[in-house]
Amino acid sequence: MNNKILETEQRGFLYALYSRVFMKEADTKLLETIEQEDIKEFFPNMAEWEEYQKLSKEELLEQHLHVDFTEISLLNLIPYESFYVREDGMIESGGDNPVIQFYEQFNYIVEKDKARIVSPDHIGAELEFMYMLCDAQHKALKNSDAVAAKEFEDIQKSFMANHILKWMPLYLINVKNEAQTPLYHDGAMTGLEFILSDYEYLNAQS
Repeated sequence: MNNKILETEQRGFLYALYSRVFMKEADTKLLETIEQEDIKEFFPNMAEWEEYQKLSKEELLEQHLHVDFTEISLLNLIPYESFYVREDGMIESGGDNPVIQFYEQFNYIVEKDKARIVSPDHIGAELEFMYMLCDAQHKALKNSDAVAAKEFEDIQKSFMANHILKWMPLYLINVKNEAQTPLYHDGAMTGLEFILSDYEYLNAQS
């Protein structure tokens, strides 16, 4: 049981980390986070990046990372599920978006204005939702509530199968190919690896 508690906590942390990377522009706090010893491995090319070595964090953000984020999330690529799954390629920002049905079960409200996104099926919002499910499972495990823990785990697997896996791998592959900075290239590369391996992990728990 202790291993499962730790695994669930670690999984939740990674969902929160990737959610933050893709939700909004990077800031100094995010850069400090990925410099931590146990997180560096998820951004393997950052340390070797010449600009990262010679520029201050503020210069790095303004001259490179904010520009790259704009390219991969606003100009060149679209980080919304509905864009990928709808035949008309439109972003569904209203109540008809099926992802909202999952969110409402857990009173998860996407503050679109605060996050500066136009629809609740944004990659950052969906990954944050997975973090919340992991956190709920983690609390249930700590309280020895095996029934609730299993329910949260099953919902994670269902949400991944019905939403995340239907579009996010393609988006992350596109980010990996289009990104001009190691932060987003590495984030897309290791984020995709994590999502796919986590779905295998969830299926193995059944």
